[in-house]
Amino acid sequence: MKIFLILSLFAMGLNAFSQNECDEANSYFVIAYSHVKEAYDSNNISHLKYFADRSLKSFKLAKKAMGNCNCVKALILANKSIDLLAKVDTAETYEDGRFFVKRARNISRECVIEIDKCSVASTTLISETNNTGTLSDLEKEQLKLRQQQDALKRKEAELKAKLAEQQEKSLLLKKKELIHSYESAISSTIKTYNETLHICSCNHDTLKAEVATEDELETQSLEAIISYFNQTIKGLASNYMAELDSCSPN
Repeated sequence: MKIFLILSLFAMGLNAFSQNECDEANSYFVIAYSHVKEAYDSNNISHLKYFADRSLKSFKLAKKAMGNCNCVKALILANKSIDLLAKVDTAETYEDGRFFVKRARNISRECVIEIDKCSVASTTLISETNNTGTLSDLEKEQLKLRQQQDALKRKEAELKAKLAEQQEKSLLLKKKELIHSYESAISSTIKTYNETLHICSCNHDTLKAEVATEDELETQSLEAIISYFNQTIKGLASNYMAELDSCSPN
């Protein structure tokens, strides 16, 4: 009898750990599905690729988090989604990219459903084992404590997932603010340069700066955005000096 109880507790301990692993992976799967939906709702290829990439990364994190979570169907669906989302980056047109995103979105939805089933199945198994009446009061307390610990770990995983999503939104907002600041500075600089050239009576073509669209820039890192605009400003200054050196009074 004692051996049976020890084996039962060991099995339940493994199952409790498995439940935690399933729930942590579940959080990442939900984020991945959220990103792929945003990709599908995007109205341009830059945003579509950006959110598809975020979904791809979340799926990879979910696979790592699965650990002992024995959810074969969810894993198979996750791999299919990863394969589809990986093709979005090389898509040449918005329509091609959206074709892969649409398929990945549908499969991702099924993936979330399957991982939910695994989490529920784990919870049900623990509950049924606890109701068999074969456990002593101490063993029941131990099981209760273990379940509370698992609940805390699941909550921690959910909070981490939410924090990651908030950080991502915060980063996107910083990028937008940085881009707008640089665009305003460049616009003001161009106006000043052209006014100066006009005052100097220079016959010249109006200075302009070819700047990438906001959608394209938002897919880059903050460092890459800063470097891009710094180079643009340097090029603008160089063109201005060249015009100023070559100009002659009327």
